[in-house]
Amino acid sequence: MPPRSTPTARQKRLGAELRKMRLAAGMSTGYAAGLLDVPRTNIPNMESGRSGISAARVRTLAGNYGCPDQAFIDALAAMASERGKGWWDTYRGQLPCALLDIAELEWHAVALRIAVTIHLPGLLQTEAYARAVFGHVIPRLTDSDLDARLMHRMDRRQVLERPDPPTVDVIIHEAALRIEFGGTATIRAQLAHILELSERQHIVVRVIPFKEGGFPGAGQSVVYASASVPALDVVELDATHGPEFLDTDIQLAKYRAQLDALQTRALAPAESRTFISNLARQL
Repeated sequence: MPPRSTPTARQKRLGAELRKMRLAAGMSTGYAAGLLDVPRTNIPNMESGRSGISAARVRTLAGNYGCPDQAFIDALAAMASERGKGWWDTYRGQLPCALLDIAELEWHAVALRIAVTIHLPGLLQTEAYARAVFGHVIPRLTDSDLDARLMHRMDRRQVLERPDPPTVDVIIHEAALRIEFGGTATIRAQLAHILELSERQHIVVRVIPFKEGGFPGAGQSVVYASASVPALDVVELDATHGPEFLDTDIQLAKYRAQLDALQTRALAPAESRTFISNLARQL
C-alpha cells in the first residue's frame, strides 16, 4: 500500500509517539525495521503517520523498546486498530484537513475542556449562529464552501448525541455571550440552546462575567482533549489561519493550569445558567 499523502493529526500523533519511544530506548531505524522484518525506509513512514501500522506491531516495538507503561501501549495499539473512516472523512477534498482533524480529535476524546472569549464553542453553536460567524471569514467564503463548513460544524455535534459522549466542561466569557453574531434573535436562540445543553449530565457550562476583570489566556480559545491515557492528551488552539495542535508535556501542563485558573474565576454551573438566562431576557 502506498504511503498516505495527507495523514491525519491522529495518525501523525501515533507515529510521533512511536518515534519518541524508539529514541528514548536509544534504538535505530534499522533495529526497528529488523524487529518488524520490513525495509528500513518503512520506519520513517510509520513514524510520520504516512504508513499504517498494526496493533500487533505496535506491541512488538513497545515491548522491545522496553516501554513499562501498559496502559499507554494499549492506547497506542487501539489507535493503530482504527481502520474505519469517520463521518468527517466525507468532507475530505471539500474542507481543509485541519477542520477534519478537529472533528476526529473531539470524537476520540474521553473529556473536553473548552475556554472561549469571543466566539461561542463550535460544538454548542446553532446553525444560524455558525452561519453568521462564517459570514465574517476573510476572504469571503463561496456559497458552496460556506455550506460545507456549516454542515461539518453541525455534524460535529454527533459526538454529544452518541451513547458514550465525552464529558464537556465549557468556560465562556461574558463577551462571547453578548456579541450578537447574526442579530438579536439569533443570539437569543443561541443562548437558549446553550442553556438546554447545560442541563445534560455530561455537559457543564461556566461563565466568567466582566466584573471578574483580567484572567489567564485572555483572547485565546482553547480546547483540551483528554485521551484514554494522559500521555496522549492534545490541546487545540483556534487561530485565524487555522487550528494548532499541541501535545508536549510542558504545553499540556501549561494549558491544564490555565484552565484550572479560569475555572476559579468562573461562576458555578447553576449560577452560570441563571446568568445566561437573565442575559437572554435582556435582549
